[in-house]
Amino acid sequence: MYKNRNILAVIPARGGSKGIKNKNLKKIKKKYLLKILYDVAHKSKLIDNIIISSDSQKIIQTSKKIGYQAFFKRPKRLSGDNISDLPVLRHALIKSEKALSKKFDLVLMLQVTSPLRNVDHINKVIKKIVDGKYDSVWTISKVDKKFHPDKQLNIQNHKLNYFTIKGKKIIARQQLKETYIRNGAAYCFTRNCILNKNILTNNSSYVLTKSRQISIDTIQDLNIASKYF
Repeated sequence: MYKNRNILAVIPARGGSKGIKNKNLKKIKKKYLLKILYDVAHKSKLIDNIIISSDSQKIIQTSKKIGYQAFFKRPKRLSGDNISDLPVLRHALIKSEKALSKKFDLVLMLQVTSPLRNVDHINKVIKKIVDGKYDSVWTISKVDKKFHPDKQLNIQNHKLNYFTIKGKKIIARQQLKETYIRNGAAYCFTRNCILNKNILTNNSSYVLTKSRQISIDTIQDLNIASKYF
């Protein structure tokens, strides 16, 4: 709890994955990614409940042994490749409030495949959303200007073109504005944000993380992440 706000941490961890099979059950240095996440989240004294949302019975059982609360099995309709985070969070919030007979003010989403987060990232998004009276707060990382959208290209019908209209006018890095990417370390949303189905509003803010972050989608990502442990 932070300033009388009840906070629910939701860990989305479905069983299916195309990049790495069963990636939510992978390990780094013989430690489950689920365990790495739990240990960091558990250090935060601001979180009231940490629950798992999964369609996999194996993930649910493993999570329970680690210490997560698990009140439900996620339905198949919320477990496909094209399902966004929002309906998953909404489902988890409703189920958790019913199971615990408790109303949550904030929903914190922590992704299993972003293992380089620390407890400071978690606490900062919680404090910022409350103190700043925002609808949502996301952790973000600055994008190297080498990968700026105005420097990118696309291919259509075997022909090369600029990705943006401004692309052909870019001749120096100084012309480029800073851009940012969500890094998956932590997201925090108000209850209304989730129930009203809008996780990025005109009153959303950010926490800029300076430390290296990685989202594990491939074996190469997993190997890179392991080097930081």
